[in-house]
Amino acid sequence: MEQKDKPRTATSQNIPHIARFLFLTRWLQLPLYLGLVLAQCVYVFHFWVELTDLIGAVMGNKNALEHILDTVTIKGADRIMLVVLGLIDVVMISNLLIMVIIGGYETFVSRMNLEGHPDQPEWLSHVNASVLKVKLATAIIGISSIHLLKTFINASAYDEKTLLAQTGIHMAFLLSAIAIAYCDRIITLTSQQANDH
Repeated sequence: MEQKDKPRTATSQNIPHIARFLFLTRWLQLPLYLGLVLAQCVYVFHFWVELTDLIGAVMGNKNALEHILDTVTIKGADRIMLVVLGLIDVVMISNLLIMVIIGGYETFVSRMNLEGHPDQPEWLSHVNASVLKVKLATAIIGISSIHLLKTFINASAYDEKTLLAQTGIHMAFLLSAIAIAYCDRIITLTSQQANDH
């Protein structure tokens, strides 16, 4: 009776030391995600305060109504949003760094031998220079979007030139990503047609 081959799992023996060290650096992101959880707690608290004030105002509580009007005037929610967007920006840049470190090492230096590892990123199994370029371009667009959103929320602090410049830069990133993806598609189709002939 034939035994089916078990899928190969990555062990510490078949992962090179430097690759293991680089892959372990992903744990540096844990405090960032825990920080986002705390930021979510701040949002839940802010939501609860706003909700209780709203209910109080509907029930005729003058203090609750005054607090709502004060909050609208000083834009407390916008301030919290700006801080949270700053945190998200840091996390996205950290994600970009991990992608460059792990994906770049796998593509340009040596295989990490992470096949079967429970923590292997899904994108790493089919990463190459083209895929890495497109992923980096989309990550940069995400970071640029966060910056642009922060600027628009706090638009009164910027002049019109700065707003137009940031919008133009974001559009340039977007068009660049589309051009990179389109070029990679053409290259892939061309190589497939060459292999078919």
